[in-house]
Amino acid sequence: MGESRKRADLFFDDPADDPRGGGTSLGDERATLCEFLRGQRLTLEVKCGGLTPEELARRSVPPSTLSLLGLVRHMAEVERIWFRQRMAGLDVPRRYQAASPGGGFDDGDFDGAVADPDVVAEAWQAWREECAFTDQFIAAAPNLDIIRSLPGNGQISLREVLVHMVEEYARHNGHADLLRERIDGRIGQ
Repeated sequence: MGESRKRADLFFDDPADDPRGGGTSLGDERATLCEFLRGQRLTLEVKCGGLTPEELARRSVPPSTLSLLGLVRHMAEVERIWFRQRMAGLDVPRRYQAASPGGGFDDGDFDGAVADPDVVAEAWQAWREECAFTDQFIAAAPNLDIIRSLPGNGQISLREVLVHMVEEYARHNGHADLLRERIDGRIGQ
């Protein structure tokens, strides 16, 4: 990156070309939450756009395993856990994480994020499949007051899960901002 480039020259695209569109427009609660979720998902796609498998798999700073590809895999896993397993009650395995001997789950979503075109293609396919399942589940739900039990005897509503998903994407999109800037200097959007 040359010294003559200004920070403002490193923004992604013209705001008129932003795939997220204009955002919400006074919809009801479900439409508003779904639009915020859609915008956060698209932000992750924008941050990963145009990169090679090597760039997508590039780790942030040792010893961290954080990478853009790892974030895509992680968000596929998160969507799967919250919507297929917890909300729909389906008995499906996790995509990337395995149970750890000491309890909890390993970081297979990040550890397995390697610079292989097949791994990248599978991650995007998995993420899109999980997003599509989530969208179908939300559309079919009679309302946002659906309550499901959580491990440890807690309960959660579909409304709370949607808010959590927006928060989860927003937090990780902050990571994606820094990862992308480290890769090629691109900022914004």
